[in-house]
Amino acid sequence: MTRMTPFSSPLLLGFDTIEKTLERVAKNGDGYPPYNIERIAGHNGGGDKLRITLAVAGFADADLEITVEDNELVVRGRQTDDTEREYLHRGIAARQFQRVFVLADGMKVTGAELKNGLLAIDLDRPELEKLVRKINISVKD
Repeated sequence: MTRMTPFSSPLLLGFDTIEKTLERVAKNGDGYPPYNIERIAGHNGGGDKLRITLAVAGFADADLEITVEDNELVVRGRQTDDTEREYLHRGIAARQFQRVFVLADGMKVTGAELKNGLLAIDLDRPELEKLVRKINISVKD
């Protein structure tokens, strides 16, 4: 028995990498850190702007790393335990995280800002041009 997937139609060619990416994203069930994604309307007919805001209370800018690799925006946070402190109760653990967002082609990260425990990452989604190209048909006798 073969498994039917949304991209199994013979009319959809070359979408196997998208299908694998969707499967990988669906398996990522960790909810830490919580985040928001908002759309900011573009000005002068330009493309949309997006902002991802992650709640990273307790992390300093030196504890955070943002990279873009192969159309994936990766946000990592690493805190180290402070061995000089003696805790009577430890309810806030030094925690590490990695959050991955898959970016569409053409999306660019324009900046990041850490303020009041919120990490805001701005993205630019340019408006795509419609491309129509005529293909010549060769006739062989």
